[in-house]
Amino acid sequence: MAGIFFIFILLPISLILLITAGITNKKIFAQVVLYFWLFVIIISILGEISRPLFEKKVLEKSDFYGEYIIDRNYFSPKQADWQYNNFRFEIKENDSIYFYVTDGKVINETYKGKFSTRKTFTSERPKLEMLFPNHHILTTNPTVYREIWDFILVFNSPKFNNMYFRKGEWKEIN
Repeated sequence: MAGIFFIFILLPISLILLITAGITNKKIFAQVVLYFWLFVIIISILGEISRPLFEKKVLEKSDFYGEYIIDRNYFSPKQADWQYNNFRFEIKENDSIYFYVTDGKVINETYKGKFSTRKTFTSERPKLEMLFPNHHILTTNPTVYREIWDFILVFNSPKFNNMYFRKGEWKEIN
């Protein structure tokens, strides 16, 4: 789209102004073209420099390693706090996942599995192979929602529907 605008709008207008400057011997038309193109070039450079600040994060396998906790911003405080205190998991660099069913600090059950990624899009997507018995939250692979600097893993639990996990360290809440 930008190429068409450039070829069919900007270039012809610039050429018309330059021809007008040559015919009338008035420098103002050439100066308008010069300042306009300086403006276009500066805006383009600033756009390229600032692009990483506004693009969504492209994920690699190493980005998934770490501890995950429930993101408490998606549900009412009571439900979010209950999920936060009862579920968390960790993806380790040896490509294993440990899903913890907890009661606050205390880990009651641990479900283990293998972690890998597949690159079907620009960003890699997580793939889990859980050992049996399995927990209902982990029956499907998570959906990844990328943000500019971060991402969220969303598991679709048959019992709880969507559960939103974000990287972070578990801390006791009041």
